Amino acid sequence: MRYRGYSNPGFGIVGYVIITCIALWIGASITYKSVYAPGLVGPLQFYPYDLLHFERPWTVITSIFLHAPWQADLFYHILFNMITLYFFGTFLVNLIGDKLFLLIFFLGGIVGNLIYMVIPPNIYPVIGASGAIFALGGVLMVMRPRLPVFVFPIPIPIPLWASILGGFLITYFLAGIAWQAHLGGLAFGVVAGLFFRYRETHRIF
Repeated sequence: MRYRGYSNPGFGIVGYVIITCIALWIGASITYKSVYAPGLVGPLQFYPYDLLHFERPWTVITSIFLHAPWQADLFYHILFNMITLYFFGTFLVNLIGDKLFLLIFFLGGIVGNLIYMVIPPNIYPVIGASGAIFALGGVLMVMRPRLPVFVFPIPIPIPLWASILGGFLITYFLAGIAWQAHLGGLAFGVVAGLFFRYRETHRIF
């Protein structure tokens, strides 16, 4: 996905988040042997049962930065997430700044995990930045809904809101995808976007 008429402000804070995700992915790929010997994935993935029993509370955050290891044959997981994070993140940083970007990313990922915890089916542990990324998309969808974007393989630009909602609907029907986390992140992002849009239109700082 790329934006039409948008100049890249640089890697910046988004780059640090991406580097963190890639570093953990490399570590997970090196240490992962199987579902019975998950290596780094084991103590960092989010399992709702653990949080309900007040065990490993840190996983509600660490799982956001963790992606399926190379040995799991799911390279597309980190690839697609990092590409989307780069485009959504760099554009949003340009609108709201580094600190608010990080706040939306963290809170969106946490809310996504919590929504996954309360909406079944939720018996499997989850990893990935998708909930946080959908939160970024939700903010952009409200602040710049008609921004034309190119989404492969569609040859013509489509409105940003359509690309984000379309992406959510596609993931909803895919097996093995924690769509609840996507829904939670997206909903949080939309609410945050309404606040940012109000602040922007009323010149509140």
